[in-house]
Amino acid sequence: REELVAKMQKKMRDLPGIDYEFTQPIQMRFNELMTGSRADIAIKVYGDDLDLLFQKGNKIEALISDIDGVNSITVEQITGMPQIVIEFDYDKLAQYGLQVREVNLMIRTAFAGEKAGVIYEGERRFDLMIRLPKALRENIEDVENLLIPLANGQTIPLNEVAKIDLKVAPMQISRDNTQRRITVGVNVQNRDISSLVKEIQTTLDTNLELPSGYYLTYGGQFENLQNATKRLLIAVPVALLLIFALLYLTFNSFSQAALIFTAIPLSAIGGVWALALRGMPMSISAGIGFIALFGVAVLNGLVLIGYFNQLKKEGISNIQERIRIGTKVRLRPVIMTAAVASLGFLPMALSTSGGGEVQRPLATVVIGGLVTATLLTLVVLPILYGWIERKKN
Repeated sequence: REELVAKMQKKMRDLPGIDYEFTQPIQMRFNELMTGSRADIAIKVYGDDLDLLFQKGNKIEALISDIDGVNSITVEQITGMPQIVIEFDYDKLAQYGLQVREVNLMIRTAFAGEKAGVIYEGERRFDLMIRLPKALRENIEDVENLLIPLANGQTIPLNEVAKIDLKVAPMQISRDNTQRRITVGVNVQNRDISSLVKEIQTTLDTNLELPSGYYLTYGGQFENLQNATKRLLIAVPVALLLIFALLYLTFNSFSQAALIFTAIPLSAIGGVWALALRGMPMSISAGIGFIALFGVAVLNGLVLIGYFNQLKKEGISNIQERIRIGTKVRLRPVIMTAAVASLGFLPMALSTSGGGEVQRPLATVVIGGLVTATLLTLVVLPILYGWIERKKN
């Protein structure tokens, strides 16, 4: 982002006589497609009065602008659109024998254009539109001085039968579920969204007063985070149960299934450390990385314990000898399994291109977790295996 801004500034400096200012950071815009807001956090204020909504939006901007982690704030512009408003004097319209429909048609024809016929050029056909020249439809005086024909052949200016004003009207009216709302977009920098939203909620609950019928909701990427977190609360336990069930079916032993299952907390240690070392918060992509990590970590334990059982069937009854031979033979497969996965995720961990903010936490968790899982699997797992076997004997 910083490199792109620097390049743009360099290009702008080469253009003489142009003043410029970068008011917002360059950011990805696919958030708007997914959540309806371009910002990471969308604070939505619902109510009926558009002017009051705009005031509350500006108040929110002032309250949260100094919070750590808030990068830029954008208040949705819902007011400030200049409009020419024509209010008819119905008594005067009746006095001159005019109808509202006829006057509206004259105004629409003069300034917007109205179809008056068709022009043919060979087999092609074009509508003939008539309206006033551009020089006669540029300001409010042109509307006031528009001549309206009367039944007796005379004309009168429009301001004789109507009051014409230039007023500030709503620029747009945004709605969710038929309710009017304004959106305050907040972009996040160097902080996780979840903790920032909690601090914003505390600040607004304390300092922002809303009339009856007005309320706040939080959307954007934060809304995405909440939905994904709910799904992960189901997906992670299901994945762990499936792993344990498959281990039990493989060894037909609860103790050995639980033994290999210990690789999961051993690998989680490295994943958490790796996130902390890189200054990354726990996110949805990191949670998905933990699921992938658990599968590879269990595979290493499966390779090691499976070979211990094979040596036992081959007649090596001495537990210490079985562990020594098994770890020596399976050292290379265990390391290769972890190395292949780690090297495969390395480009994702160093990615700075589009989508890198999703790839980096996932890859960081897998790489860091596999480092500790491999080392602890080769040390802790044989110790636990020997303790369980001696207890059985």
